[in-house]
Amino acid sequence: MKLGLLTACLGQSSLDEVAAAASRAGYQTLEVAAWPTHSAHVHQAAHLDVAAFSAADAEHVHRLMERHRLSIAALTYCENNLHGDEGRREDVHRHLRHVIDTAAALGVRNVGTFIGRDTSRSVADNLRLAERELPPLVDYAAERDVRLLAENCPMEGWHPDGYPGNLAYSPELWDWMFGLGFHLTFDPSHLPWLGIDPIDALEHALRRGEVAHVQAKDIEIDERARTHYGVFGKTVGRNSPTDVGWWRYRVPGLGELDWKRIIGTLRAHGYHGTVAVEHEDHVWGGTLEKIHQGLDIAARTLGPLIGRGTLATA
Repeated sequence: MKLGLLTACLGQSSLDEVAAAASRAGYQTLEVAAWPTHSAHVHQAAHLDVAAFSAADAEHVHRLMERHRLSIAALTYCENNLHGDEGRREDVHRHLRHVIDTAAALGVRNVGTFIGRDTSRSVADNLRLAERELPPLVDYAAERDVRLLAENCPMEGWHPDGYPGNLAYSPELWDWMFGLGFHLTFDPSHLPWLGIDPIDALEHALRRGEVAHVQAKDIEIDERARTHYGVFGKTVGRNSPTDVGWWRYRVPGLGELDWKRIIGTLRAHGYHGTVAVEHEDHVWGGTLEKIHQGLDIAARTLGPLIGRGTLATA
């Protein structure tokens, strides 16, 4: 098992700068953010220009990883693969194919994404849409010896009322998407606020043999505020779909998740992949210095549990 870092939180830094900082902090591998270069979302980054990736770029990345004793566990482009606008949906699919091509050029096995949702359609209609639209992307990846992974993030921010906008948020939906050929990027932080036990859900996915990658993010829950707002969060005075009022993400070690049990469960089931820190903690955000401090906290929390022995290839 390896301690990794999702680079999306460091969008203002180059991949060279990220690699140097990650190595100094004790990280062993990277999950490289690969959104389009014009992307401006706070948690999106383009640390590889996949639309124009060349053999020279691949050589530079290989030398960079070797210099800092790092590997690349995954490339990640988490966008809405079922977007209601067909033109936008095709743009997303086109870029995802670029990410797959770049992963193949680098010898990286995993590409992370989302299932997504057309919020103008029912869940049942979305499942049928996915069954038509997504298998060609899975096949495209498989032809290049790459696996497509879907993360279990609900993406409530994609829905106007804060309901799940990514149809991969529950074990029931994992079973469905495994049937489409997707593997799972497991992030336990999304489960408690949905009423899903993270350990039970993890064991279910591990028994299926479909956990290909793990992201490490924590969650802080205010139960008294939940009693006031309800599980769906604020209704009056809501500033954004994600302004729920009773939970927020934290870096590992500063929330409520039991990382000893999570890592122990992974180890007991023979998981040998990456556990990649995803930093979305606003307490330790806002400035580059604070983001790095948050990443240091996460590394100190998870490093002793994962172990930082001989670096293995991703």
